[in-house]
Amino acid sequence: MQVPAPFDYERATSVEHALSLLERLGPEARLIAGGHSLLPMMKLRLAAPEHLVDINDLHELDYIREEAGELRIGALARHRELLESELLGRRFPIFHDAERVIADPLVRNRGTIGGALCQADPSEDLSAACAAAHARLVIRGLGGERVVEMADFHRGPYETAVGPSEILAEIRLPLREAAGSAYEKVERRTGDWAVAAAGVCVWMSDGAIADVGVGLAAVGSSAVHCARAEEVLRGERPSEELFDAAADLAAADCSPAADQRGPVEYKRHLAGELTRRALRRAVARALG
Repeated sequence: MQVPAPFDYERATSVEHALSLLERLGPEARLIAGGHSLLPMMKLRLAAPEHLVDINDLHELDYIREEAGELRIGALARHRELLESELLGRRFPIFHDAERVIADPLVRNRGTIGGALCQADPSEDLSAACAAAHARLVIRGLGGERVVEMADFHRGPYETAVGPSEILAEIRLPLREAAGSAYEKVERRTGDWAVAAAGVCVWMSDGAIADVGVGLAAVGSSAVHCARAEEVLRGERPSEELFDAAADLAAADCSPAADQRGPVEYKRHLAGELTRRALRRAVARALG
């Protein structure tokens, strides 16, 4: 039986309380909400925090709402809440697409968007969706808050811009008209980590792609932001030739590793094909 190393446990009652605990306990403290990523790592002794700070009572971070021209998601919003949110599904269907292929009902009932993003797993679905949606992330500390672009949030595998005495508080998605989005994923079995996945958000104007975001999962050391694919799409009218060009750039700019899920060239092929499919669906939704 796998058992974690000994640790102390504290239950936070507010964001300020959680931040105070992190400040007092130091860098060996870790936050826990759903725990579906951290606890398995602790059981395998891949992570051995000396202190766990439980933030499940921080209901002030559990919301999905429109505010100041943005769709704002509290970091403690559960996967199930994202999947069931009519507002999120209408404004950013990419998140409903992604949530339908994340794990199983047990994980979706307990896991949170903040925990998923802060785990910074290269195969994690919501990171690619947030990259495509041009998300901004609000990080809070005792001295105030700062806002980080999604492209700057992940510093590498399992490493983020959140400091040891800080907490991810909110995800902000820009709201614009004539928007469409989609997420495509290939997995070995239902609920598994992706072999490869692609998320796309488009914003249309006068029949052309005014702005676009393309994010990939499972084909690099972190969620891949496809800047060159976005550049070739921006300002152009949708066409299969245009989608092919963007897909080729997305495939070229990712850096998959061979593993039990497949060889490098297979994953690179999937990155391009899934980008193409996501583009078709995102544009169709924007124009529909």
